[in-house]
Amino acid sequence: MLRGAAALPLAAAPERPLRIACDMPVGRIDPLTVSQTSGLLMLAQTGEFLLRVAPDGSLRPMLAVHWESNEDATLWRFRLRPGVRFHDGTVLNAGDVVATMDRLSDPAQASNALSVFRSVLSPGGTRAAGPLAVEFRLDAPDGHFPYAVSSDNYNAIILPAGRAGDWEADFIGTGPFRLAHYTPTLGARFERNPDWWGGAVRPAATEFLFFADQQPQILALLGDEADIVAQFVVSGARGLLDDPACHVIRLPSAAHRQIHMRTDRPPFADARVRRAVALSLDRPAILSGLLYGQGVLGNDSPCAPIYPETDLAVPQRAANPGAARRLLAEAGQAGGIAATLVTERLQEIPDLAVIVQQACAAIGIALEIRVEDPALYYGTAQRGSSDWLDSDFGITDYGHRAVPDVLLQAGFASNGAWNAAHFRDPRCDSLIAAYRAARTAAARRAASRAIQELLLAQTPVIIPYFFDFLVATRRDVTGVSASAIGQLFLAGAGRSAA
Repeated sequence: MLRGAAALPLAAAPERPLRIACDMPVGRIDPLTVSQTSGLLMLAQTGEFLLRVAPDGSLRPMLAVHWESNEDATLWRFRLRPGVRFHDGTVLNAGDVVATMDRLSDPAQASNALSVFRSVLSPGGTRAAGPLAVEFRLDAPDGHFPYAVSSDNYNAIILPAGRAGDWEADFIGTGPFRLAHYTPTLGARFERNPDWWGGAVRPAATEFLFFADQQPQILALLGDEADIVAQFVVSGARGLLDDPACHVIRLPSAAHRQIHMRTDRPPFADARVRRAVALSLDRPAILSGLLYGQGVLGNDSPCAPIYPETDLAVPQRAANPGAARRLLAEAGQAGGIAATLVTERLQEIPDLAVIVQQACAAIGIALEIRVEDPALYYGTAQRGSSDWLDSDFGITDYGHRAVPDVLLQAGFASNGAWNAAHFRDPRCDSLIAAYRAARTAAARRAASRAIQELLLAQTPVIIPYFFDFLVATRRDVTGVSASAIGQLFLAGAGRSAA
């Protein structure tokens, strides 16, 4: 520096974005149709819901600040938060909620949210009751309806009423971050929304790094190339649980792997064959060997132990290969069965498929395994063009829900959108309707027990375990809020001072 020259202030170094490693989204990200965890993770960065589910399963205000129902839970009224703006500057009003819900509940739109709204909310059932008031007139009583318009229904982000076209172009919403750029196979960057209704947003930017599988995500975290791994399963990443450089957020959940068997055609049309497969599995060994105990045993219904209405007195199904072989003989299948097990390449699922194959071999069922990329496995998620919904025998990833309603309705009702077992049972339909209409914990528990017992008897699916939802962060990262369904809420996240 020349003698006498004034010292110039140094420019402040740009703040490093918060970096999140996650799975690569499958297909286009559209609030109407997205169903995979990585896609809904993207939705939650800029989009918001009427309500948010807290980690303990309770509901918290988000874009709605108050909600109540009539006596039989067929009419629900919501009051919206005033002064909320979309990223394009328009102000949120009741018309935006009406348009969003009509779109999601319209069968012609083929929305993934139909799994939630079918037989509950129809187009026209959502009405403005004032500039910031909305009414939902339901097709049937539903005591848990607020969960259907919460973050539990990940498709239900509120969009502007006139919204049409490519959502990937701008990811417009009301949330704490705005899209900077999105590259489908590489990643996304979001920047702080200074006009967010929730106040100051801590990170200036977040960057999502897409990976094809889990191991490179773990290596990115350990190599300081990522600050957060959005979700991991302990199989292949057990070391993270004890690594002093990392912090693990552990959320008990109802997330599970569901093994379906087609009940409408041989060889699984006979319930004795389906029960035999279920009895071949050593569930404690699977939970210990695959997940190192990071979960709980499943009992072949989506009524997980985490739900307060689940009746834990229903006997837990245990391995019994001898009884399994006897059931096959009674079903006329003593000579053996050959079938193909179709599943997706995701986390520990291929390993589970091998365990199922070995267990079935021990009772006389020969399985060929076909593992597919998730895009091929799910297809269009419509019958006739989806290996998930068309295969005789498959293993599918099912995410957490704060209440089991959609898992029951979509997975086991005769008209359920996720009913891969093609299971049709009028009594089950009635029990699911009774559960959803129940207004007391006692009534729900009674319906839940009946559902649990019916599904054990019929065994359209096997649920060997429910697994804990795990998020890993670097030790100096604080303020991360996660949902067990797979969302990250990062408005308050950042690095602590050294």
